[in-house]
Amino acid sequence: MRITVEHVRTLTFDDGTPVTAASAIAPLGDGWLVAPDDATIAAWVRPGGVTPVRVLPPVEGLDHFSEPAGTKHLKPDLEVACPAEVDGEPAVLLLGSGSTPRRMRGVLVRLEGGEPVVQAGELSPLYARVAQLLEVPADQLNLEGGSRHGDTVRWFHRGNLAAGAGPASVDLPLADLVAAVLGRGGADAVPISSPRSYDLGRVAGVGLAITDAVALPDGRVLLSAAAEDTPNAVDDGPVVAAALALVDGGTVLDIAAVPEVDGRVHKVEGLALCAVEDARVCLLGVVDDDDPTAPSVQLELLVEFT
Repeated sequence: MRITVEHVRTLTFDDGTPVTAASAIAPLGDGWLVAPDDATIAAWVRPGGVTPVRVLPPVEGLDHFSEPAGTKHLKPDLEVACPAEVDGEPAVLLLGSGSTPRRMRGVLVRLEGGEPVVQAGELSPLYARVAQLLEVPADQLNLEGGSRHGDTVRWFHRGNLAAGAGPASVDLPLADLVAAVLGRGGADAVPISSPRSYDLGRVAGVGLAITDAVALPDGRVLLSAAAEDTPNAVDDGPVVAAALALVDGGTVLDIAAVPEVDGRVHKVEGLALCAVEDARVCLLGVVDDDDPTAPSVQLELLVEFT
């Protein structure tokens, strides 16, 4: 597997405000919805510009959160964006990481008359059951990736080898998950199955951990992964490497480094599939560099299977 960075775009809203901490991306209408992990407002990236979309109410009057401001503990930490449907119409499903009780919400964004419509729901019973099935302590749970496989969502736990828990995933029926977010079904009744674990290895002694996932047409999955030196699921740490891994079920087939850009390792936290042609895949990746003042970048990645 060979990876090439084809294009780099700095993400800013039309008024010049930076889009920070981009952590997930999925198609919405004629563009892409980019979800941050440090805010209640997402970015709708379209050919004509980048507009804000409120996905959650303010938290204690705030829409942006950071460690320097002492508000990081308040953030909803949206880490997953997955294509979905609501009543037969396209939508984007956003999910919190579950790494604290505040981060256990789901959000559905769909278009009505060309404008985004948002509904959110509390899913804490579901997060507790996922942690139990994966045998992950509640304070180590960190669900950062999601890939869609037909009617199923594969939900990925990032993992942290320093804390003794490797990357893993579970499968959930998409319709049940959507119903739980909309309040049409209970979060405690969503079926959870097929726990899998993944051995992505280490770089410079730091374990590679899953930051997002995207399904390929043949059922295999491309994972984005980062080797981030942190002792837990909440604190940031130095990122020594970023990679993509090709997996089939729980089997890791190949791993390749994401090339540095201007001598810098970019932590790709969100992946979306743009095009597939023979043995070539075009992806969009959004980057969270853990800097609350810097705009995130969007990478166009070409993956060639050799």
